[in-house]
Amino acid sequence: MVAATRLDCAVGSAALMRQAVAQAVHHATHRSAFGGPLVDKPLMRNVLADMALESEAATTTAMRLAAAYDADTEQERAFRRLGVAVTKYWVTKRCPVIAAEALECLGGNGYVEESGMPRLFRESPLNSVWEGSGNVQALDVLRVLQREPQALNAFLVEIGRARGADHRLDAAVKDLLGELGDLEGIEARARRIVERMALVLQGSLLVRFAPPAVADAFAASRLGPDWGTTFGTLPPTLDLASLVTRARPTEH
Repeated sequence: MVAATRLDCAVGSAALMRQAVAQAVHHATHRSAFGGPLVDKPLMRNVLADMALESEAATTTAMRLAAAYDADTEQERAFRRLGVAVTKYWVTKRCPVIAAEALECLGGNGYVEESGMPRLFRESPLNSVWEGSGNVQALDVLRVLQREPQALNAFLVEIGRARGADHRLDAAVKDLLGELGDLEGIEARARRIVERMALVLQGSLLVRFAPPAVADAFAASRLGPDWGTTFGTLPPTLDLASLVTRARPTEH
């Protein structure tokens, strides 16, 4: 039940991220400035695409873990033993960053209570502390790695399903295996290891299930070296417009 509740936290954060991105994309689509819609401005498009990519990766991973509960086979139970802790750690950590950036996309309106964004921003840190803080999740992952080899094997089988599909993903998996093979000072590196596990898992899922533009953008930024430290730093050679369009709310 504890693991299921932790997954609830990850799903909740993924949903909040999706709502925040949808609000930002909607505003940028209908807000004109500097001679045209904000969504058409290259810099804003990059910010929106970067946030949309983060949101899609979080949602895809949360849904994959939910499917592991539905299947409930021995292999899926072993996979989710690691997958839930890794995903709960990473997705809930990314949620407040997304909420803050999305709020900023609305400018001063985003700071006004009536916009709804302040509520999202206030809620965004909750799931990272509920059912175990970041350190608790990271230490739980280490415990599993040291005591439950079947869980690590199931996790590696899952990410291995995308083997050979993207050279950046393959390189990231190789680096992760190197980290996991070095036990010296592993507790001090726990967050680093869990972060890499989360990114590799998300990359594997997107390579398999997302459109090529999404998978390419994720691999280039999260798994490759071409990404900054804030949203809006995706390589400009990517198909940013399709990422934004994919995140745009459907209007009826």
